[in-house]
Amino acid sequence: MSLEIIAQNIMNPVVLMFFLGVISVFLKTDLDIPQPLPKFFSLYLLISIGLHGGYELSKNGITPDVVRVIIPSILMSVCVPIYAFFILRLKLDVYNSVAIAATYGSISAVTFITAGTFLKELGENYGGYMVAMMTLMESPAIIVGLILLTIFAKREKNSRTNWIEVFREAFLNPSVFILIGTLIIGFTTGENGWKSVSPVFENLFRGMLAFFLLDMGIVAGRRLGELKKIGVFLIIFGIVFPIINALVGIGLAKLFGLNKGDAFMFSVLCASASYIAVPAAMRISVPEANPSIYVTMSLAITFPFNISIGLPLYYTLIEKIWRVG
Repeated sequence: MSLEIIAQNIMNPVVLMFFLGVISVFLKTDLDIPQPLPKFFSLYLLISIGLHGGYELSKNGITPDVVRVIIPSILMSVCVPIYAFFILRLKLDVYNSVAIAATYGSISAVTFITAGTFLKELGENYGGYMVAMMTLMESPAIIVGLILLTIFAKREKNSRTNWIEVFREAFLNPSVFILIGTLIIGFTTGENGWKSVSPVFENLFRGMLAFFLLDMGIVAGRRLGELKKIGVFLIIFGIVFPIINALVGIGLAKLFGLNKGDAFMFSVLCASASYIAVPAAMRISVPEANPSIYVTMSLAITFPFNISIGLPLYYTLIEKIWRVG
């Protein structure tokens, strides 16, 4: 892996804002971004990527390239929580295994957005339909996790899973809903629609991302103390498991003939872990699981690793493999 690429990624002002937030907590500066601004930043980013993805999809249409990405996306979103669950069961109970497996089987929209910025800095492009893949990979892990829970947990009759609520949470989760909705809007309004909103949702994008990552750094910094509760096994899992998923994703991307930019974004989706949609669903559906474990793993371990070391690592591997192929 090129140290130059790592340095270029870490020295990106947007990424540095995350670490500035972490440092502010470490130095006890009392820096804080008051509510509801963090929710606004999240909403802005989701709307922006949804509209832009829909526009790109309308420009490209449903092509063989899109179909080639759909198959491995569905495959990974179903398989990752299954094999994660069985690895985690070596050390954890069923409930925490399900919650963590679902977290790592889903995706992080902010990691995806940061990866897009990283790719743009390197002069590489990716298909706008990858946003649709991100949306597609968001919910299945929740459903698969709860199926695993139903199969392996010996639960009392009065605490059976409410499948209507499960599917509602999976498909009508606010982040999933806004992504799908704006994707449809971007697709139906096309180029004219995107031009009308691009001054807000394109020109201001990096600034909003910087604010959001600053807030994420503050939140992650406050959770660093909880790493003691997690233990060495889960800390290693939070770093090694994303790399394994990225390698599997890279292999599938090569097998299905994805171009370099799409392969990178797909591998990032495979390697990321949810800290918004899935934790919200798990709190409702698996109250027996400990949120301080799966949220801290995703936000304080995997997310920082991916945006600092993971992105350059995955890109370097893809660049070498695609150059040979």
